Amino acid sequence: MLVACWSSKGGAGTTVVAAALAVLLARRSPSGALIGDLAGDVPAALGLPDLDGPGIAEWLAVGDDVPADALSRLEHRAGDGLCVLPRGAGALTGPRGDVLAALLSADARPVVADCGTGPEGPALAVAAGATRSLLVTRPCFLSLRRAMALAIRPSEVVLLREPGRALTRRDVEDCVGAPVVAEVAVDPQVARAVDAGLLATRLPRSLARELSHAA
Repeated sequence: MLVACWSSKGGAGTTVVAAALAVLLARRSPSGALIGDLAGDVPAALGLPDLDGPGIAEWLAVGDDVPADALSRLEHRAGDGLCVLPRGAGALTGPRGDVLAALLSADARPVVADCGTGPEGPALAVAAGATRSLLVTRPCFLSLRRAMALAIRPSEVVLLREPGRALTRRDVEDCVGAPVVAEVAVDPQVARAVDAGLLATRLPRSLARELSHAA
């Protein structure tokens, strides 16, 4: 199973949602879970040091001659059954995004991909080829407008709940044509967990509870 998380506008919390989903799936699955970082911030969100060595960018750049097991060699352990496939250095380019999506989908473990904002190129291919494609968004007119302009449609939505917003859950569902499977409150506890590097080891209960249906 490949779950892709993406957003139409920066600041939606896509990386935190993707990382939290991966932590939840790693806890539930006997084989653990994998998170593919196509945006670049997953290690920081999980409280990991910068991951040295090549990553997805280098794998894409090598082309069709890459060994079949090359992708798995790039993984780094993040504890509690979770592994991270880092982004690497340089641009994510090349025509092998579909191959990347297929390999991630075929992994025996649950896989979460952080496809970033307004995904393009290989990140778009992964988001489009995922088993589940999750738009992470706030109930914001600008965010939804940008989402409708992208060359991808979500299968589900993770909605960041904020006080004072005029748009409702139903408005978001009607706009993007996909159901909201989780509503995540904008909670200072989550920000503190990320700032302290504790998201992987002490996932806030509120976040775990709200994302349980999406995991």
